[in-house]
Amino acid sequence: MVKSRIHDCENWIFDWSGTLVDDLAMVLNATNHVLRHYGKDEIGRDDFRMRFRLPYSGFYDEILPGVPLPELEDHFRVGFADSQAAGVKSPLLPWAVEFLQCLQARNKRMFILSSMDAPAFDRHARELGVDHFFEATYAGVLDKRDQIHRVMDSHQLDAARTVFLGDMCHDVETARHGGVASIALLTGYQNAAQLSGSNPDLMADDLLEILQLLEAARVD
Repeated sequence: MVKSRIHDCENWIFDWSGTLVDDLAMVLNATNHVLRHYGKDEIGRDDFRMRFRLPYSGFYDEILPGVPLPELEDHFRVGFADSQAAGVKSPLLPWAVEFLQCLQARNKRMFILSSMDAPAFDRHARELGVDHFFEATYAGVLDKRDQIHRVMDSHQLDAARTVFLGDMCHDVETARHGGVASIALLTGYQNAAQLSGSNPDLMADDLLEILQLLEAARVD
C-alpha cells in the first residue's frame, strides 16, 4: 500500500484482539486454564506470543494433540469468563476510539472479522461502547481466509478500496487471500520480525501512526 493512498480506502475491516483491544492477558489466562485442565504446564507470556498462531486449531494441535477442538473451546470460554470475574481487564488500545471516530466522520464503512468467540465479542464491544461503529461483524471465525470473500461479497466491497487491519500473520494472509490491502499493527500478539515475514502492505507501530497518515493524506 502506498501511504499517500490510504485516504482512498473506503472500507475498513478490523481484527479485534490485539488490533482494537488489548486482551492478551485474558486470552493467556484462558489458555492456561485449558492447559491446567489437561494437566499440562502453564505457558508464559513471551512463549505464548512466540508460539500462538491462527487458525488457533494448529496451536492447540501442537500443545494438546488429540483433544477435540469444540471441547477445548468450551474450556477456553470458562477460563475467559473466570478471568473477567477475577477483574482481569481487556481495554481498548490507545487511539482506538479516536481512530474509529475519524473513519466514521469520513463516512468510511467498518467491519469486524475476528476469531474471538462471537458472544464474548458482542458483549465486550457493547461494554467498551464501540459496537455502533461497525456495519457488520463476523466473529467466532476459525479461519478468516474462509470468510473474507463472504464479507466482500455480502457487502459489495470494492477490493481496490478495502483494507484489512490486524496484528498477526494470519490477518495479512487473509487480506492477500481476499485481494485487499493489509496493515499489520505491532500492538498485539506477534512482533515485527514475525509480521514482516508475511509481507504486509504496511506495518505500523499503532493506530496513531495510521491516524496521522490519514490526516496527512487529507491535507495533501
